[in-house]
Amino acid sequence: MTAKLAFPHPPARPDQSPDFSNIVVPLAGSLPVPPLDLEARDARPFAIGLIRVLDDEGRAVGPWADCIGDLSDDDLRLGLRDMLQMRAVDRRMLNAQRQGKTSFYLQCTGEEAIGCGFQRQLEKGDMNFPTYRQQTLLIAADYPLEALMGQLYSNDLDPLQGRQLPIMHSARDYGFFSISGNLGTQYVQAVGWAMACALRGNGKIAAGWIGDGATASNDFHSALLSASVYLPPVVLNVVNNQWAISTYTGVAVGKSETYAARALGYGIPALRVDGNDYLAVAAVSRWAIRRARQGHGPVLIEWFTYRAAAHSTSDDPSAYRPKDEARAWPLGDPVERLKAHLIRRGAWSEERHAQAEAEILDEVRTVQKAVETHGTFVDPKPISPAEIFRGVYADLPDHLRRQRQEMGF
Repeated sequence: MTAKLAFPHPPARPDQSPDFSNIVVPLAGSLPVPPLDLEARDARPFAIGLIRVLDDEGRAVGPWADCIGDLSDDDLRLGLRDMLQMRAVDRRMLNAQRQGKTSFYLQCTGEEAIGCGFQRQLEKGDMNFPTYRQQTLLIAADYPLEALMGQLYSNDLDPLQGRQLPIMHSARDYGFFSISGNLGTQYVQAVGWAMACALRGNGKIAAGWIGDGATASNDFHSALLSASVYLPPVVLNVVNNQWAISTYTGVAVGKSETYAARALGYGIPALRVDGNDYLAVAAVSRWAIRRARQGHGPVLIEWFTYRAAAHSTSDDPSAYRPKDEARAWPLGDPVERLKAHLIRRGAWSEERHAQAEAEILDEVRTVQKAVETHGTFVDPKPISPAEIFRGVYADLPDHLRRQRQEMGF
């Protein structure tokens, strides 16, 4: 018998109907809440299962719902507002890029619940090590929209003064470490930061973020190994949104049952969660963060979701997947699911939702227009060239001082 290579195929090609029949969606509330000191050997049901709180009728059911029973209607409305604001920013900035006002943008449409729900469970001083699709963490941390958009336009409102590619934010005071363009590096950085927190005894934690495609990088495995050896207070997040640019997730996952299951081989407990269920995100995030903060070591979470939009403004997803595939995703839309839950609780309505959408969009549009007066790619207002000499050395070397003087600054 001649050996043959295997080639993973996505569920459907562009000219085919979406097909997610291979995805098993368990009943909401079917998995228990494990103890905080959960060991990897006992975590397999959580790593290959799927933690869900919201059922198909919008009810919060099961033991994980009890973990967030203290979340008020106001808390959940705030979560919904976070997601609506993120969606409005995505829409406006996509349009701005298409108009040539900025060079590049990445949307997180369909994934809003993950970052928004997770961030709201963190404390000041905790640090996220994000990828380029976690601007939701900034939104839920109440990061000023002026700074967020200024960075996208690279104008004088940009806190980084044009030193980074648009969407690669950095906001230490908001627990958002500088984004690295090299995929995977943030995982080892998160483990290192968490080790430093443990050594200092400051009670803070780190959260690493990675996409499903980047789990194929060496840094993913290096981080897991270091985390399993030193047991630092770190939550390692894998956002499995089914596509790594144009490559189907099956290429990165290989024959592993799930991404979460990979952590078990390193002796790290892991959980797999419905990433489009805001309540499940909040509940598992709270559990994992508490576990890490109380000294029980690292934990990995696979957020099971779907990238509804293009990978970036440089991508055309119609070239590799059906155009209506996002609508067929069996776990639905995170905004619609939380909205339905709040309506069921009597804490929301279709009318209030429509009004909130309009108000938030107007707020975002107003800020955007104000930020654009400071310069866009269409109407640039260049930053002084003297800025390239700042923020590099504490004391500017003589040769750079001479160069600056030669430039007339």
